Amino acid sequence: MAGSSMGDDSGENPVAINVTPLVDVIFCLCVFFMISFKFKQLEGKFDTWLPKGKGSEGMPLSAVIQEVRVALFWDETNNKSIRKVGTRIVPDDGELQQLIEAAHDGFVRLDKPDVPLTIDGDLRVPWEDVISVMNISKRAGMKQIEFAYNVPTAR
Repeated sequence: MAGSSMGDDSGENPVAINVTPLVDVIFCLCVFFMISFKFKQLEGKFDTWLPKGKGSEGMPLSAVIQEVRVALFWDETNNKSIRKVGTRIVPDDGELQQLIEAAHDGFVRLDKPDVPLTIDGDLRVPWEDVISVMNISKRAGMKQIEFAYNVPTAR
């Protein structure tokens, strides 16, 4: 008989045990626990400290630059600051103002007049040079000026 444990003819196991209901109950319990099990979702829950109003949209879909960036580096051999707009070195204040005005006018033509100017300065650059770039950018018509955060490097 299927599903039952019958004793052999020798008489050593005279009691017959039907294990079919036991297997059915264990199977039902396994199915119940597998269906009711909930996985803890960790995706999308990261602790972040982003600036207010920035960073919540993710990366822009287009590769269009959304800022005007002026980089300031310290030249130790000449003991002076080097200013760059893009990859172009700008030694003169007038030329820097013209480049910022041209970039600002280009964004105004694209109907994006509130594009910020970001000043990315080396930690060794004197504050006088940073303030000079701020004044030039205000004269060029930039309304929003931001500073890039530089992480200090171990030396």
